[in-house]
Amino acid sequence: MFSFFAFTLVALVLLYQGVSAFSWALALGVFVICASWLWSTPALLLVLYWILLLMIVALAFLPRFRQAKVMPRMMRWYKSVLPTLSDTEQQALDAGDVSWDGELFSGNPDWYRLKRIPKPTFTDAEQSFIDGPTEQLCALLNDWQITQESLDLPPAVWQFLREQRFFGMVIPCEYGGLGFSAQAHSQVVMKIATRSISAAVTVMVPNSLGPGELLVHYGTQGQRDAYLPKLASGELLPCFALTGPEAGSDAGALTDTGVVCYGQWQGKQVLGLKLNWEKRYITLAPVASLLGLAFKAYDPDGLLSRPDGLLGGEGGQDEDKTLGVTCALIPTDLPGIRIGSRHLPIGAAFMNGPTWGKDVFIPLENVIGERGGIGQGWRMLMNCLSIGRSISLPALSTGAGKLATFTTGAYALVRQQFKVPLAKFEGVQEALAKIAGLTYLMNAGRTLTAALVDQGLKPSVPSAILKYHNTELMRIVVNNAMDVHAGRGVIIGPQNYLAALFAAIPISITVEGANILTRSLMIFGQGGVRCHPFILKEMQALALPEAEGLLEFDRIFCQHVVTDLQMAARSFLLGLTQGKLSRPPQTHSVLKPYYQQLTRFSASFYLAAEVTMGLLGGKLKFKERTSARLADVFSYLYLGSAVLKQFQDQGCPKGDEPLLHYAMQYCLWQIQQALDALLSNYPVAGIGLLLRVLILPLGLCLKPPADDLQQAITDAICQPGEVRERLTSGVYRPQYLQDPLAKVEFAMQQVLAAAPDAKQAVWDAIQVDDFTTEQLAKLIAH
Repeated sequence: MFSFFAFTLVALVLLYQGVSAFSWALALGVFVICASWLWSTPALLLVLYWILLLMIVALAFLPRFRQAKVMPRMMRWYKSVLPTLSDTEQQALDAGDVSWDGELFSGNPDWYRLKRIPKPTFTDAEQSFIDGPTEQLCALLNDWQITQESLDLPPAVWQFLREQRFFGMVIPCEYGGLGFSAQAHSQVVMKIATRSISAAVTVMVPNSLGPGELLVHYGTQGQRDAYLPKLASGELLPCFALTGPEAGSDAGALTDTGVVCYGQWQGKQVLGLKLNWEKRYITLAPVASLLGLAFKAYDPDGLLSRPDGLLGGEGGQDEDKTLGVTCALIPTDLPGIRIGSRHLPIGAAFMNGPTWGKDVFIPLENVIGERGGIGQGWRMLMNCLSIGRSISLPALSTGAGKLATFTTGAYALVRQQFKVPLAKFEGVQEALAKIAGLTYLMNAGRTLTAALVDQGLKPSVPSAILKYHNTELMRIVVNNAMDVHAGRGVIIGPQNYLAALFAAIPISITVEGANILTRSLMIFGQGGVRCHPFILKEMQALALPEAEGLLEFDRIFCQHVVTDLQMAARSFLLGLTQGKLSRPPQTHSVLKPYYQQLTRFSASFYLAAEVTMGLLGGKLKFKERTSARLADVFSYLYLGSAVLKQFQDQGCPKGDEPLLHYAMQYCLWQIQQALDALLSNYPVAGIGLLLRVLILPLGLCLKPPADDLQQAITDAICQPGEVRERLTSGVYRPQYLQDPLAKVEFAMQQVLAAAPDAKQAVWDAIQVDDFTTEQLAKLIAH
C-alpha cells in the first residue's frame, strides 16, 4: 500500500505542475526502480507500473508509432462524436472573438491579463454628452405620460433625439455620428433607463442590431456614404426585422425570401431581388423609414453567375440555388410594403409592430455589402449581436438595479412600521442587501464586457452571459424592491417609480434571444467549443488534407490529453485546499481568497466540461439541463472575475468591501450549486460520482452571502455617502422636488438631518404618501 499511496502522491504533484514527458518518464523510472528493489510491492502493482512506464515512453518518445497506430483511431472516434451542425449553427459558432472567457476555460487563468484590460473611462466629448444632452433628455421624460397617456414619446423628445444624434452613437464621427466608445454608449443607455424604459429602448435599437451598425462593419463605401449621415442625423429612422411567425428563437427558420431577378428601379431594368416577408414584434417598425431585413436568398435561374458584364461572371453559385441568409436595406415607402397594427409592449410604450412585404423589388446595391454580402447575413447578424447584446440590455438592466437601489435604500429609511424604520428589520435588510449586492454584480459585468468591445473584440459568449444574467438579476432586484415598497409599489400612478421597471421585466427577458434558450443552448453551446483551448483547433485539423491533418491533430491532441490529466489533478488538489495552492496575483489582501476560489473552479469547470463533452458528444445539444448547468458555472466564473476587476479599478475602496463580499459569495455559491446539480443528475451516475470526488472532494463547503453583510450594506445605501454614490452613479436625479425620485431622496436627507427630538415628527409626516416637500420643509423648520 505504501507504494500505491506514494505513486498517487507523485502522480498528483507531477500532474499539477504540468511537467514534461521527459520528467514524467524520469520520475516514473526512478519510482519503478524503488518499488522493485527498495519497497515490498505486490507483483501486480509492479506490472502495472512497468506497463504505464512503457506506455509513456511509447506515446511520448515514439511519434511515428503514435501517429501510425493511435492517432488514426482517435481521429475516427473524434469525428464520430462531433455534433452535426447546420449552416446557421456553424456560422453562429464561428462568430465573435474569444478573450477573457477563453482564459477562464483554460483551468489556469492568467489574472494579469484581466488586470491589463483598461478600466472604464470617457473622453471629454463623451462625458460632456452624458452630463449635457443625456441629462437634458432625462429631464424631458415623464414616464407616466409616455406609458399611460400618450403611449409614445412626446414630439419634442423625438426631435431632441434627432438633433442631439442619439441615434448615431455608434456611427463614426466622419459620417456625422458621435463615434462613442462602448463604455459611453452603455452609460448613456443606462442613464436613460433610470428615467424611462420606453425611451431607453428607442435609443437602444438604432445603436444595437440595426442598419447603422451593420453598415459600419459590412457595408460598402458607397453605402456608408449614402446612409450613415442620414441615420446619424435621424433623417432616416431605422429598424431591423428578423423575428417572424415561425422564426423566433430559431432565427435560422426564416421563411422570408428574396429571389434574384430583373426588375424596374428608378426607371431602369436592373438585377436585384424580389422580396416577400412577414415579420412581427419589430421595434420601431411603425415609425421607421429604413427597414433592415433578414431573409433567405435564392437564385433559381443562376443569374448571379452569368458573365453578362454586370456581375463579373463568377461561376459556381448556380449549382446551389439557395444562397443563404442575406441582409438588405429597404425604404419603407416602396410599393408592396405594409405596416400592421401597432404592438404595445407590456409596461412600456416604445414603437413596435409587424411588417409585411409582397413582391417588393430592390436592386443588388441595397443588399448590405452589395454582391459580396449575399449569403453572409447570418454571419453579420451573429457578429453584430455579440456587440449589441454586450451593451444594450446589460446597461438597461443595470440602470434598473441602480434605480431600485437609489429609491429603495431611501424609502426603507423614511418609511416606518411599528414606529421603526423598515431598514431596521432584518427581513428588509436581507432584501436590501440583495438589491445592492446584485446591482454591484450587474455593473461589474456591464463594464468589463463593454471594455472588451472597446478593445475591438466581438465577445459573443460574454454577451450571451450578460444578456441572460443581467436581465435575470434585474428580475430579482426589482422584485425585492417591490417587496420592500409593498403597497407603495403596487398602486400605479405618476408617483410610482418602480411600476414601469416591474412591468417591463418580461421584455428584457424575451428579446435578443429568449433567456431559456440563451441559458440552455447558447452560452455553453457556443462557449464549449469556441472557448475550449483545443476542440476548435482539433476540428480545424480534421478538415485539413490527410497527411497534414494527421500531424496537426497529433500535436494538438497530445497537448489536449496532457492538459486533461493536469486539470484532473488541479481540480482535486485545489478542491482539497479550497484553492490555497494557487498563486493569486499581487493585489489587495481582501481579494486573495476570491482569486484562489475562482482559479479552483476554473479547473473544475474545465474538467466537468471536458468529460461531459467527451461522454455525450453531439448529444449534448439535446441535454439542455446539463448544458444549462455548465453555462451557469461558466457565467459566474466570468461575473465573479468582473467583480474583482471592478473593485480594483475603483481603487479598492474600504467602504465597498461588504458589496464585494456579497457579490463574490453569491457567485461562488451559484458555481457550487450548479456543479452539485450537474453531478447529482449526471448522465452516467458512476462517472458523476468520480467527478464529484475530483471536483468537490470536501463536499459543499461554501455558503451563500453571510448575514452580517446585510446590516453593513443596508447602512451604506440608506444614507448619503461615497458607497451609495458610487453604487447609484448614473441614476438621473431630478432637481424638481415634486418628482417622486427627488421627493424620496429629500425625505431621507431630512430624516437624517432632523434633531433627535424632531425625528419622530418628521417620520410621522413622511408616512403620508402624498406629502409635499414644502410641507415637510415647514415642519422641520417649525
